Amino acid sequence: MSHVPACLNATEEDIQLLLSAKAHLGAQNVDSHMLPYVHKRRDDGVHLINPVKTWEKLVLAARIIAAIEDPQDVCVISSRQFGQRAVLKFGANTGTQAIAGRFTPGNFTNYITRKFKEPRLIIIADTRADEQAIKEASYVNIPVIAFCNTDSSLKHVDVAIPINNSSKHAVGLGFWLLAREVLRLRGTLSRDEAWNVMVDMFFYRDPEEVEKDQEETAAGEKPEEGSNWEAAEGGAAAAALANAAAGGNWDPAAAEGDWAAEGAAPTADWAAEGATNSGWGA
Repeated sequence: MSHVPACLNATEEDIQLLLSAKAHLGAQNVDSHMLPYVHKRRDDGVHLINPVKTWEKLVLAARIIAAIEDPQDVCVISSRQFGQRAVLKFGANTGTQAIAGRFTPGNFTNYITRKFKEPRLIIIADTRADEQAIKEASYVNIPVIAFCNTDSSLKHVDVAIPINNSSKHAVGLGFWLLAREVLRLRGTLSRDEAWNVMVDMFFYRDPEEVEKDQEETAAGEKPEEGSNWEAAEGGAAAAALANAAAGGNWDPAAAEGDWAAEGAAPTADWAAEGATNSGWGA
């Protein structure tokens, strides 16, 4: 990117992240407006996205977001499950509004609704799933930044970020890179230090996988708790024996004799009571 400062150029690590997340894998179909972002077409029909173009559009989108004074004027939207967690994390780290889940019609056009918003910019995770938000944004002249695959429509889209928006890892990585670049442009994060937020936090996780991990973690902790309890019980018993031995008042034979005497005395009393009460029957 010769038209921007050198600090905004992509590093080798950034390109490797895009490739490892399969952000460059497009669809078998391609829209005519997405042809400039396609590198080539594989033998199996899948179009490959140029990762350098993806990075250029990410930097452009970050510069647009950072130019808005109030972060609350930016709205990030994703109705698909793969992008909902990424949208929420992006909003939490950059201070923007996040709409995860179904987009209620009239959010941008009907001021009577409870969730009415007037953002200056919206960011879309998928142009097909979030078509209603794009349509309403076009009615009220709101600029749109969208993650677009090779077969995505660019109607009413102002800035298209070419990326594989069908992969949860690619979508999560795209929002993570965008959030990091926004923080760097704002001056919150230095370019010389790594961001302490892991990219895994932006990835979608299946609830069944989360429950399975929790069960495995709980199962691994149970034996340790049992062993600690047994050790504590054994330690308490040993301490009691040590204290008794230190006092010198504990005699096993005497103790056994006392217990036997105590057990025999009530038996004798009961027998005597039975003999005394035998006159009742007479």
